[in-house]
Amino acid sequence: MATDTGLHTDRPAQNPYRVGFLLIENFTLIALATAVEPLRVANQLAGTELYSWKLLTATGEYARASDGITMVPDASIQEEHTFDLVIVVAGIDVTRSFSRSEVNWLKQMARRHVLLGAVCTGPYVLASAGLLDGHSCSAHWECLEAMQEGFPRVQTNNRLFTLERERMTCTGGTVPMHMMLSFLARRHGQELSNAVSHMFVCDRVREESEQQPMPMHPRLACAQPKLAEAAQLMEANIEEPIELRELATLAGISRRQLERLFLKHMGCTPSRYYLRVRLNRARRLLKQTSCSIVEIASMCGFVSATHFSRCYRKTMGKAPKYERVEVGGPGTGSDLVTDTMASLASSSLQALRRARTEPTYGIFEDTHSG
Repeated sequence: MATDTGLHTDRPAQNPYRVGFLLIENFTLIALATAVEPLRVANQLAGTELYSWKLLTATGEYARASDGITMVPDASIQEEHTFDLVIVVAGIDVTRSFSRSEVNWLKQMARRHVLLGAVCTGPYVLASAGLLDGHSCSAHWECLEAMQEGFPRVQTNNRLFTLERERMTCTGGTVPMHMMLSFLARRHGQELSNAVSHMFVCDRVREESEQQPMPMHPRLACAQPKLAEAAQLMEANIEEPIELRELATLAGISRRQLERLFLKHMGCTPSRYYLRVRLNRARRLLKQTSCSIVEIASMCGFVSATHFSRCYRKTMGKAPKYERVEVGGPGTGSDLVTDTMASLASSSLQALRRARTEPTYGIFEDTHSG
């Protein structure tokens, strides 16, 4: 049994342990499923109701997932509930998807000393409520920069998940399953946790300390190791870009070798790729924070806002200010494609339309354009 980290591991077991999942509009369905299913299977294998759970929304109305599928909740947060654990499930466009009532309710749960968790981009909601101040926190890489800029008192990290001091937070995708497996191990022992993982045909349970993979150009996944190392160095040094000669030295190759590798595998020079890395970070900050263009220019290693705007317009095809106009809501930054998509009933197309506000929208096409 793991040592106590404040996650109620030393508290007498309650049967059942009551879990509430707060669904934020545009939540990610896979994050919800991989958080709930370990609880279901734990009950099944134990032959008793170790856990009960409810799906919650602010008003009791259905919640729409990021893929367009709607979920009917069990209750609203306006009703009286008794929970041992509440997990916030969020997804795309998180900075504009939650309400003041949800924030206030989470604060109320914290005052009752309910264990609070969040998956995918859900930690952003907890941070907005001031409930992660002074805590270590994991979150999906797509919202990490927004959290770092918006909530400096939160100790963000790049681990897959973090369980400590009445908080449990994790990244997205299938990682909530691994966080919940760790949670089960702490409460019931490793044997039950292992049995649950076997039911999911999970050949390896990922550890809390593992780092989440950061965004990388698809071609780098199978590229020459020195090229991938150089690209990672670029990602880690954005505010103060490294000179290419120093970058090559750190990667253990010559500058000429570095240039050949980028031209062969990426179809562009190292300088061009590095610029794209910095502009992609700027794009995320533009869409997810209220930082000024001057501040973002500095954060992304540009000598001036003018230079930044010129590079951004040339590479991204629009001025930085128009990234924010597009986020403003219906009627702003729209085009014929957006209007056409809005008129169609297809869930997949409507999900794609909602994803237009995400900083990764169209990024695969962007990174292939050189």
